[in-house]
Amino acid sequence: MFNERISMANERILLFNERIQKATIIRRIFMKKPVIQFENYSFQYRSQTAPTLHEINLTIHDGEKVLIVGPSGSGKSTLGHCLNGLVPFSYKGQVSGSLKISGEDAMDLDIFTLSKKVGTVLQDPDGQFIGLTVAEDIAFALENDCAPQKQMFKRIAEVSKMVEMEEYLDSSLHHLSGGQKQRVSLAGVMVDDVEILLFDEPLANLDPATGKYAIELIDRIQRETNKTVVIIEHRLEDVLHCPVDRIIVVDDGRIIGDMTPDELLASPLLEQCSVREPLYVKAAKYAGCKITPDMQPAHPDTFRIDSCKAQLADWFTNVNPPQPRAKTEVVLEVKDITFGYKPGQRTIHDVSFSIEKGEMVSIVGKNGASKSTLSKLICGFEKPSSGRIYYRGQDISGDTIKERAARIGMVMQNPNQMISKQMIYDEVALGLVIRGVPENEIKERVLKTLKICGLYPFRNWPISALSFGQKKRVTIASILVLEPEVLILDEPTAGQDFRHYTEIMEFLVELNRHGVTIIMITHDMHLMLEYTPRAIVMASGRKIADDTAVHVLADATIIKQANLKETSLFELAERAGFGEPKEFVRRFIAYDRGVRQKWQ
Repeated sequence: MFNERISMANERILLFNERIQKATIIRRIFMKKPVIQFENYSFQYRSQTAPTLHEINLTIHDGEKVLIVGPSGSGKSTLGHCLNGLVPFSYKGQVSGSLKISGEDAMDLDIFTLSKKVGTVLQDPDGQFIGLTVAEDIAFALENDCAPQKQMFKRIAEVSKMVEMEEYLDSSLHHLSGGQKQRVSLAGVMVDDVEILLFDEPLANLDPATGKYAIELIDRIQRETNKTVVIIEHRLEDVLHCPVDRIIVVDDGRIIGDMTPDELLASPLLEQCSVREPLYVKAAKYAGCKITPDMQPAHPDTFRIDSCKAQLADWFTNVNPPQPRAKTEVVLEVKDITFGYKPGQRTIHDVSFSIEKGEMVSIVGKNGASKSTLSKLICGFEKPSSGRIYYRGQDISGDTIKERAARIGMVMQNPNQMISKQMIYDEVALGLVIRGVPENEIKERVLKTLKICGLYPFRNWPISALSFGQKKRVTIASILVLEPEVLILDEPTAGQDFRHYTEIMEFLVELNRHGVTIIMITHDMHLMLEYTPRAIVMASGRKIADDTAVHVLADATIIKQANLKETSLFELAERAGFGEPKEFVRRFIAYDRGVRQKWQ
């Protein structure tokens, strides 16, 4: 009886909180002024034959936090470019309809004036840095405005404290981690006291814990300053770590959804337009649970699963566990590798591991853990201070980059560091041309790879017309077309929507089935769980774990040391009363993979 009363009291509290949340949203809509107003707005790039945006009608109010999601090429980034003035000032094209920012027609404002209203934080912070130190970069806008030095120092101190970078004002931007760079970018736009903060893929290059912190930081700043926040992001579940008022779903240049997170997750809209649903919601749907907005599915802590527990238990019992992989020969071995960029300073400390032929392995860890440095050592871009690297039992420590490239392919994290041609087809074909492959074979292999990577429709496009995520796919295609025996990919799915993520990963799985060994450096815990049975975990240049992906994400000590994040599936399994959450996760991953392979 006592437990029943407690349960009823908790239900009342949840219902009360839900009513407060809805009332707050209604108050924001009806009591606050609109700051962004699209009315029948369309835009067509000068180089395109059809509009990218079609008759957009959208109003965002003062102090709202809005998330924009959609598949790659849906027009969501273009929508952001319209807000900050890059459309039409930098990206030329034809505009129809109207866009008002704070009541003023955007077409009557120059890009400088718009930058004082809309501050943009790009997914690649290096692309917007001006100064050499943190303080210099934050001060740039104030210097342009000829602000008095005393006022400038005061404002820099205020803003750097707000983003928790006050201890790094004299630090070089190039020595900062990815998360710290993003905070500096945020400070650089906040120093102008802009009305609207626009975040373009803020989580794309951050480790899980840093990404979680970034979302918390955005949420705190929004609450403290009451600024209007617009976030464009693929990683829906990670953004929903903190509340958002509305989610705008964009597909094919049109707004197809504008609703609260609870309403969206109860609808089939995300699945229809290839946006990944939160894993705990997907698991409940697989079990046959009918998700409704009243269940508050926007966060695992609020998700009401009492009515689903029996269905989850039945589903768990009936799903077959994945089969273990058979052992094979060792193809790559790293033995006691030590390395430092400067004499007397170690970046990597005595790291050893071996990779078997046909394995898919992920290397994970926090920003700055030396994961990418390790890949450079394997490929020969850097020479170790001590230790050896073996390929099929042969010491390749003395081999040149070209000699290693015949066996080991490397796709770097930043696509701009790999691209050297102007046209997509030419870039993907370049490696084959250099190797003297016949022209007819080049065409066949390039077109096949472009289709797999979702780039075939753009085969004759200039690379400059592509988004960051599309450029990423070009670099992956340029290495995949060479058919290497070992493939190392640094963040292969960063900036990809769920459909292209699945296409690329399933293509890698197909390569793997034919004996290609694949090593992935990633911050994506979903990718690690779904595709790599084994994970090597790095922290501060040391290997701290080498275990199954499920066991890694079940170890609180490793999660904390490596800035990882426990998957929401564990929380769902624990709340549903499963005695072994790890087994629930393993079975979900195997089942989900099977469903998506059929879907493909």
